[in-house]
Amino acid sequence: MIDNKPRPGALVGEVALVTGGGRGIGKAIAIALAGRGAKVVVTGRDERALGETVGEIVYQGGAARHLAGDVRDAAHLRQAVSRAVDVFGGLHIVVANAGQSGRVDLGTDLERARAILDTNVIGAYQTLDAAAPSMGGPGRVVLVSSVLAKFGVPGYAAYCASKAGLLGLARAAAHELGPRGITVNAVTPGWVDTHMADAGLSEIAAAEGKSVEQVKREACERFPLGRFIEPEEVAELVCFLCTRAADAITGQALSICGGATAFGT
Repeated sequence: MIDNKPRPGALVGEVALVTGGGRGIGKAIAIALAGRGAKVVVTGRDERALGETVGEIVYQGGAARHLAGDVRDAAHLRQAVSRAVDVFGGLHIVVANAGQSGRVDLGTDLERARAILDTNVIGAYQTLDAAAPSMGGPGRVVLVSSVLAKFGVPGYAAYCASKAGLLGLARAAAHELGPRGITVNAVTPGWVDTHMADAGLSEIAAAEGKSVEQVKREACERFPLGRFIEPEEVAELVCFLCTRAADAITGQALSICGGATAFGT
């Protein structure tokens, strides 16, 4: 288990915006950034969950605010950026983490597929579009993608396409923002132990006529490390990319997947 206790100093003076910060990976990232000294604004659709994230940060001695809304709403994102600038005095780090998953077989539910694409791709683009004018160098942008950006999975064409789109966004934005001293990278987690993963396991189990436990066991057997990733482990990688130690890293997609990409599975 990763130790995510506060580590003051590494990001003191930085202001971060984390979308999808109410639970799972986003919550872990927000807490980890705050633990290193960053002031954090978290957004998401569940105001209660966001309040819990902020409460935990404040309890640990950090500074945070939250703003409930949907990343598909560009006006909400502009408001979130304004909140960071007005309350904390600037914006240096942006983590586009908000995401939506779900099985959608082709030809079955275009509305749900569009919601996945809009949340994962358009939402991330709109986040960066809203934030970039207020960011100065050195700055950091991290897009939370998925190893499914690199693999094809039946029933998940919309999700795979949406996460692959983030890799293109990272590369192009790295070129555009690099001259301003802003790096842009993506992280591609594999199976992470979150509520979203639990929902995915249940979907697969139902589609394949298996138990959730069997699906999870079979998934773990395909990784060299043989286990799911913890949200805090993803947060550690994101935090590294936000430090000065990562000044020369941009336009990259860094996998944190327990070795899933080693076998192409």
